[in-house]
Amino acid sequence: MQKRKRQPERGAGPHSRFSLIRSNYQIYLLLLPSVLFFLIFCYGPMYGVQIAFKDFSTGLGITGSPWVGLKHFRRFIDMPVFWNVFKNTLLLSFYNLLINFPIPILVALMVNEVKEGMFKKTMQTVTYAPHFISTVIVCSMLTLFLSPSAGFINKIIELCGGEAVNFMANPDNFKHIYVLSNTWQHTGWSSIIYVAALSSVDPALHESAVVDGATRIQRILHINLPSLAPTIVIQLILCCGSILVSDFEKVLILQKPAIMEAADVLSTYVYRIGIQQAQFSLSSAIGLFNSVVNFIVLITINKMCRKIGDTSLW
Repeated sequence: MQKRKRQPERGAGPHSRFSLIRSNYQIYLLLLPSVLFFLIFCYGPMYGVQIAFKDFSTGLGITGSPWVGLKHFRRFIDMPVFWNVFKNTLLLSFYNLLINFPIPILVALMVNEVKEGMFKKTMQTVTYAPHFISTVIVCSMLTLFLSPSAGFINKIIELCGGEAVNFMANPDNFKHIYVLSNTWQHTGWSSIIYVAALSSVDPALHESAVVDGATRIQRILHINLPSLAPTIVIQLILCCGSILVSDFEKVLILQKPAIMEAADVLSTYVYRIGIQQAQFSLSSAIGLFNSVVNFIVLITINKMCRKIGDTSLW
């Protein structure tokens, strides 16, 4: 008895894939600008990462510079400034995550409970607007508001019988100023994704809960929050994946010699030694170190979330 030949699966061959792409070329043309953007601006520059493992010389170029292995990584770790910069970056990011991750969720829950249309739109506009203010303008506003001579905050303190405080010159105040200004500037914008997730909750669930005698707080805790859980987990994973990334512009503008001990982070240190001091290999090694740590944290948090619940990035 002859064996029957197995027929190839439909759409499995390279010609079938090509015909599928050709028949849907409009979709791929729409995708092309995004692909080109990432290839040119994200993957293309990765060629230069190799200078972190070389003694880079502008005269010799990237390919002509000699390989030195992990020399610049060891050099950075052995520097006296390493632990201070690493600690500042980590503490600033954790503090920012601790304060500014849950607040947008609370704002979204409050906005969702507002039923009066005009008030709801006004509340959303007021909370979203600061996101569109330039970082330079925000830092200028902070400098003016906290000025020991003309700032309105110090004027209020003086009216209450106290003495003017130079907030911007105290290293202990830097983290609070940075984090709380982020709260004011980005809370409304960050809450949009949670408001959108809440809009997809089935109204029948709330109607059934009301019939059963559930209060508004109980409906928030047992209907709204569980509906937000997948979105919250994904946002948490993404935030933890950039745990060593600070707002470079804001930190750099707010930095002063008096508070450098608390305000110097990895991004500003890379700028200082890479752009101002032209130590390209060392700055590339620090940037790569930063990316590797963020990648490890991202993988770890994603794995933990996958084990604890059913939601993860992959």
